[in-house]
Amino acid sequence: MNSPLGEVSIVGGPILIGLYLLAAAFFVILLVRRPLRRCLIVAVVAVICGAIIGWAVAWLVSDIWDLYGISFSLVTRVWISAFFAAAALAIVSLPESGWVRKGVAILAIPVFLLTAAAGINADFGAFTTLDSALGIGEFSPLDPAPVRGGVPPAGTVGSVTIPATVSGFAARPALVYLPPAARTAHPSALPVVIMLSGQPGSPDDVFSAGRLAQIFDAYAASHNGYAPIVVVPDQLGAPDDNPMCVDSALGNAATYLTVDVPTWIRSHLHVMAGPAGWALAGFSQGATCTMQLGPANPQLFGTLFAISSELVPQQGSIENTINVGFGGSSKAFLAATPSVILAAHAPYARMNAIFAVGGNDERYLPWSKTLNADAARAGIKTELLISPGTAHDWHTVIGAWTTALPQISIDLGLPGSE
Repeated sequence: MNSPLGEVSIVGGPILIGLYLLAAAFFVILLVRRPLRRCLIVAVVAVICGAIIGWAVAWLVSDIWDLYGISFSLVTRVWISAFFAAAALAIVSLPESGWVRKGVAILAIPVFLLTAAAGINADFGAFTTLDSALGIGEFSPLDPAPVRGGVPPAGTVGSVTIPATVSGFAARPALVYLPPAARTAHPSALPVVIMLSGQPGSPDDVFSAGRLAQIFDAYAASHNGYAPIVVVPDQLGAPDDNPMCVDSALGNAATYLTVDVPTWIRSHLHVMAGPAGWALAGFSQGATCTMQLGPANPQLFGTLFAISSELVPQQGSIENTINVGFGGSSKAFLAATPSVILAAHAPYARMNAIFAVGGNDERYLPWSKTLNADAARAGIKTELLISPGTAHDWHTVIGAWTTALPQISIDLGLPGSE
């Protein structure tokens, strides 16, 4: 059970501000020393050198080694530089100082590290509360039972196990959002959205960092309790795994998502039949999956929503991707890329696609524009949403869903969405 303190925001508000003030106080204490002139010069040089080193580390990790598959935002780069600068100040404060100052310097370093991590998290929006950061407050099993007394005020989110009967894929538990209208005594068949998280990640991220339940509840509140059902399966198998949504030695992720998951949905949820009422959506790696599996399966999905999609499925370098995911076959790799899939299945009789991306996402913005053009060329009705002031982060996801949900609901034929 979540604690009241654990539900306090860590991407804004008093906890984050207090941490910033504490780090600033440590910085000032370490900076102000006697004799003033000599120590101040040493301190300033240390801060400048530390900042330069931090900026270089961010550049290497983000732009040269590409360890996370994204380009760090300016805010994240500044926080990394700030940590190195502050840590350098703490280190040069250790020699020739009393035990009290040494203790302050030693204590300051983890405070600086925690502050920088909190600032980067606030920029990316990955963990919104203390509980989510600590992995506390896991979702309970889904309770689909009708609620007495008409339409409940909010939807419900719960965990389910979707068996990998055909695929054998080692998936973690999935999460399901049931809107208020789905919890009534005699619910109408509702459209369904299959939403995929990014990588590294888990289905929980969609609701903790992505705030999807709150977004859908807000929409349902103005539409008589109606909103699409959301199913968030696990397309990874583990947080750091990336089977790239194909069937390979890494796992039969494609079959799991296009056979096992739809079969379970039809058997356990009251959803619309046919692709017109089904959407596939995702963020980052999940968006790449969307653009692989959606266009390849028009008999399943009529609507696609790709938030910050990659141009191709990728696990490290292209060479490594081909080797680990496609048995060394460049032909198989190309056949699994969204642009090739779109061209191979064109023209589409009836399919809608919305592409969303952060305006500051220098790497994914051109990719989204390319995919949008490829989809339009294949006969898909497309729209490109650019989120102002956000990058490759969950703020983009929140803004994208808030903006696109009304149109997606119309495209899916949600009752009362016209």
